[in-house]
Amino acid sequence: MTEAIPEPTIHLYTAQTPNGIKVSMLLEELGLPYKVTAIDLAKNVQKEPWFLDINPNGRIPALTDVLPNGEPIHIFESGAIMQYLVDRYDTEYKVSYPRGTKEYWEMTSWLFWQMGGLGPMQGQANHFSRYAPEKIQYGIDRYRNETRRLYRVMDTQLSKSKSGYLVGDRCTIADLACWGWVAASHWAGVSLDEFPHLNAWLDRLLARPGVEKGRHVPKRHTVLDMRGKSEEELDREAEKTRAWIQESMKEEAKK
Repeated sequence: MTEAIPEPTIHLYTAQTPNGIKVSMLLEELGLPYKVTAIDLAKNVQKEPWFLDINPNGRIPALTDVLPNGEPIHIFESGAIMQYLVDRYDTEYKVSYPRGTKEYWEMTSWLFWQMGGLGPMQGQANHFSRYAPEKIQYGIDRYRNETRRLYRVMDTQLSKSKSGYLVGDRCTIADLACWGWVAASHWAGVSLDEFPHLNAWLDRLLARPGVEKGRHVPKRHTVLDMRGKSEEELDREAEKTRAWIQESMKEEAKK
């Protein structure tokens, strides 16, 4: 009699965004079984009471799991989720380093750098470039220039790396956390042409099976398909989501 395969305890609630795919790419890199619930942001599923029980902040991604003692755990914020997964499951240090080592703290520094800098700044570049109801050039220039500065920080770090990754001799959660944002550079209106080491790093990660599979969760990752499109073409793409983003902002302002 065939033994039943146990249901995975890890459950990822996500959408096709740079913050969402960083977790699915990590899960694939670690080879962990997991369940996925796609969250329809356009329908504000992330604001429904059942989801707020998992993530009170009403954002994706979020993750639930079961601790060894049988206690359920809810984790939100993509950086915290990544730290949890490697601390608990990456016993062979495939994409991390032992806690307390120099490389561990360097990796953690770059992860926090992405969470506090690259993600928020490029997110604002996206908003002012693509989703704002009017073109405010000051906002566009401010956040595009800051995104460009942050790319230069990464490019400089990678120019010194013997492995081609941000920290030490391997791809880590620091790289995985940044990849989805850099992959969408053109969406923010920033060219990678002036960042050769960053450009090579982008392709280096893309060649990894875990990254390739994980980036297509919960649906196909299409942002790379838009490379080379003109600003006018990108603006037409943005029209598909601009209205619901504005409406969502109005709803949140009422609360």
